Amino acid sequence: MSPESSDGGWSPYLAGALVGVLAIVSVFATTTLLGKGSYLGASTTFVRAAGLLQQTVAPEHVAANEYFKKEKVMVDWQFMIIIGIFVGALAASQTDKSFKLESVPPEWEKRFGPSVGKRAIGAFLGGIVAMVGARMADGCPSGHGLSGLMQLSVSGFVALGMFFSVGILVAGLVYRRRRS
Repeated sequence: MSPESSDGGWSPYLAGALVGVLAIVSVFATTTLLGKGSYLGASTTFVRAAGLLQQTVAPEHVAANEYFKKEKVMVDWQFMIIIGIFVGALAASQTDKSFKLESVPPEWEKRFGPSVGKRAIGAFLGGIVAMVGARMADGCPSGHGLSGLMQLSVSGFVALGMFFSVGILVAGLVYRRRRS
């Protein structure tokens, strides 16, 4: 198995195998260290990060919030995985020489033009929709898609099917071809 793809990037097979190893190690480590199996996921970490920020200005609100009573506001191993995803993606893009700063991706620019403001608004609104959806589903694509499928859970299959279906639908709406 080559560590590179045909375009010089990382092989999706190698990356997938590494995610599988990470999932097994995470369940093993959290079962051994914490006494309960914890699975991969990201959306709860972002909500906890918001809670950490909110604690600095309104700690009484965080203490009274039902969600934060259930999901404690803390920096845990999943929080560190989010940081690791950023650092790992940066390291991977450095090793295959694909790293570049761009405020407007080429595909977006072709469809919507070069406006950085329009791109920022689109990214912000898309993030809100994704986070609301993740909270409504009680998990994100990594939680349901990776961890749910590893456990062969019906909810994992349903959630992943919905993520893909809606993603294809939205991509079709956003990037549909203009008639000339």
